[in-house]
Amino acid sequence: MGIVNVTPDSFSDGGQFLEPAAAVAHALELVEQGAEIIDVGGESTRPRATPVAEAEELRRVMPVLEQLAGRVRVPLSIDTTKPAVARAALEAGASIVNDVAANRANDAMWRVVGAARAGYVCLHMQGTPQTMQVQPCYANVTREVTDFFLERLQRLRDCGISPEQTILDPGIGFGKTLEHNLELLGALRSFTALGRPMLVGVSRKSFLGELLGAARAERLPAALACASLAIEAGVQLIRAHEVGATVQAIRMAEALLARRVE
Repeated sequence: MGIVNVTPDSFSDGGQFLEPAAAVAHALELVEQGAEIIDVGGESTRPRATPVAEAEELRRVMPVLEQLAGRVRVPLSIDTTKPAVARAALEAGASIVNDVAANRANDAMWRVVGAARAGYVCLHMQGTPQTMQVQPCYANVTREVTDFFLERLQRLRDCGISPEQTILDPGIGFGKTLEHNLELLGALRSFTALGRPMLVGVSRKSFLGELLGAARAERLPAALACASLAIEAGVQLIRAHEVGATVQAIRMAEALLARRVE
């Protein structure tokens, strides 16, 4: 899943692809590099990010989605927490909603997804982007994320979203400390046992720098290590900025796993 941030303030590439032409060109480049899904977002979800008005988010993402829908054959995903933005994106040709606010109580987003029979990425987050990194706390992070997925799968079903439409994302970096992130990455196989496709995104995230002392531009090797481990654990989707390098790492891991002697 290649990332296209149509934002001025995303943590790693804010402002680079704010103009629709630049965002479309970047998406086409990611497809050429091997991206099998393009994830377009118009609101940063980095820690303490400033919320964006619905109209502004629509202004950012809709020209990009409308142009890509007629030019790429890979599925388009809309990275949004707003039902109206999701509805407009799905009508424009997106087929997946990537929702970091799957912890909400209101079911309006799920009704939109259910009515459209779209794919849905259910991400675990503690709190909101504004509060998620303010002393996140768990008694047992793996168990609590698992319980969240089980409860959400039932709520999604109640809103017309079948398990077959649902992708689970443990939300690395979304309301987690370094140790929480490492524990979740080490426990990925327990989530794949839930029987739904898993998505993992660690690309350029701050916990990599916290562990290794690596600047944002120097975190690719660490992200590739995480991606390879995720593939070995049965994860099907890797969300990444550096698509070409990530595809190489995944294909190598798959080739080795196919020849593993038990």
